[in-house]
Amino acid sequence: MTQSLTPRVEAVFWFLLTVTGYFLLASLSLHATKGADNIAAVWPPSGYFLALLILMPASARISAFAGMATASLGANLYGGAPLASCLAFTFSNGCEAALALWILRRREPDELSFMVPRSVVSFCIAALTASIVSAAIAWALTGRGTDFFLSWLTTVLLGMLIVTPPVVMLARMVGTSAMANATMRMKAEAAAILTVTGLVTILSFSQAQFPITFLPCIAVIAAAYRLGPFGAAAGMLIVTIIASLLTGQGYGPIAAIEGVQKTRVLFLQFYLLTLLFTTLPLASLLIGRQRLAKRVEQSNRWLLQAEAAALVGHWRVDLVTWTITWSDQSYRVHGLEPGAPVDVDYSVRQYVAEDRRAVRKILADAVRTGEPFEFQGRILRTDGEIRHVKSHGSIEIGRGGKAVGIFGTVQDVTETVENARILEAARSAAERVANTDMLTGLPNRRHTLAFLERALAGAREHGAPLAVAIFDIDHFKRINDTHGHATGDQVIRRVAQRARAALRDEDMVGRIGGEEFVCILQRSSAQSAEIVAERVRKAVETGTAAEDDLPDATISVGLAVYDGEADVEELLHRADKALYVAKREGRNRLRSAA
Repeated sequence: MTQSLTPRVEAVFWFLLTVTGYFLLASLSLHATKGADNIAAVWPPSGYFLALLILMPASARISAFAGMATASLGANLYGGAPLASCLAFTFSNGCEAALALWILRRREPDELSFMVPRSVVSFCIAALTASIVSAAIAWALTGRGTDFFLSWLTTVLLGMLIVTPPVVMLARMVGTSAMANATMRMKAEAAAILTVTGLVTILSFSQAQFPITFLPCIAVIAAAYRLGPFGAAAGMLIVTIIASLLTGQGYGPIAAIEGVQKTRVLFLQFYLLTLLFTTLPLASLLIGRQRLAKRVEQSNRWLLQAEAAALVGHWRVDLVTWTITWSDQSYRVHGLEPGAPVDVDYSVRQYVAEDRRAVRKILADAVRTGEPFEFQGRILRTDGEIRHVKSHGSIEIGRGGKAVGIFGTVQDVTETVENARILEAARSAAERVANTDMLTGLPNRRHTLAFLERALAGAREHGAPLAVAIFDIDHFKRINDTHGHATGDQVIRRVAQRARAALRDEDMVGRIGGEEFVCILQRSSAQSAEIVAERVRKAVETGTAAEDDLPDATISVGLAVYDGEADVEELLHRADKALYVAKREGRNRLRSAA
């Protein structure tokens, strides 16, 4: 409102605003309901001035205090108080405002908000402390009795607690355009509620025949419920003004109380304090609940979005009522429309028969032990599609240590499982390619030697017999030179097929280079190894090569039985030496190493 003003003009603006408002409120209070020692039942100027101090910039506070002092002296002199008392009252009110502002700045360094319960508590502490100090100063300066101290304390405290909140909130609503942004319906509702509050208060305090002072309480609580803290503060201010004016004029149930005027004033103050401490905290708590509800709603919305994006739903089984609750994404995972009726048995029956028993056992064990659980299985959806799902969960334990519920999540991992299967198939295919000789389909040199390493380690550890036979194709160069390399490759493939067909299931034959092959004969004694190796040689020799229009081919074989060799190279070297002996002695024969 004053941001575009120069500092000098701004100081004058706040000075005039303070002087005008403070003087009018003080004069009105002094001529309204009066208590002992000419102290008003409520002192609104204290609340008005504190509200201005909260709203104004720090640079304007000195001029505001000057305006407050001027207005206070004028109002008290106009009300007939002696000059000494006027000075004491003014000083006390100034100290009270300064102390309240200091406490608020210490407890609430950010902007004071009456929408936050903690800020409301801080404001009440500041108002009470400042009122006590102010009353003590005024009591000390004037030398009056204890009644004066208590009367000052309650009137000033009520003034700050009742007037400051609505002034601050209204000014901020105007400054932030909240009033302009409110719909006509909202404005009409607020006006209607506050009007009804005023009418109910007039009805309650304009007659003494019926004790209906509880009706304004209901009206203010309704204002707090519908309009929040502003409704509570504004309704409280309306009740205070009307109740004070009518009681001061001798109307209403409080004015009809027998006794001295001081008793009536104290009862009115008690009534207003009770109403205040009922409605203002209630309004703050309602706002807090509304904000919490909005945060919960937003969190739930984000949860649903996250579940939909991750294909994860959540569910809960109530073990007391034996009912189950699914989130919308859980329905989608199971292929159902959200909200369709489901029960616990149906949830388990959706798993295929092979997985159903395991799921039941996992859940039963979790309930028995109270431990978290995890399982993965396949469900058969109503559309006939089988989906892979994964669930994580935990057990809810009641006060007696007994399981009362199961909470869990369910995730559609079908794509993950499928991708893993494809990846495993690709890995297996790549491994086969890496370990397979492309010409013959037999294990290649790397795979063959790795297999022999493992077989040798087993023979060394367990004492199992092991033999190695190395063979190559006789006169293979002549076949290549005569018939060509393509035919030579076909001969190599035919020899590989016949050698593999002649071996036992536990044996292996691999190509280690060119036309050279290795047979690994596991659990074979020297005699049985010779029989198997000879069977391989004869299978190649007697093969019907002519059927494929290929030249005849024979092999020479060198056999070595494991005899404590230190490594694979040594064993192969013995077999290789035996192979050369077979070749020297005419080929197409088997020779064993010495």
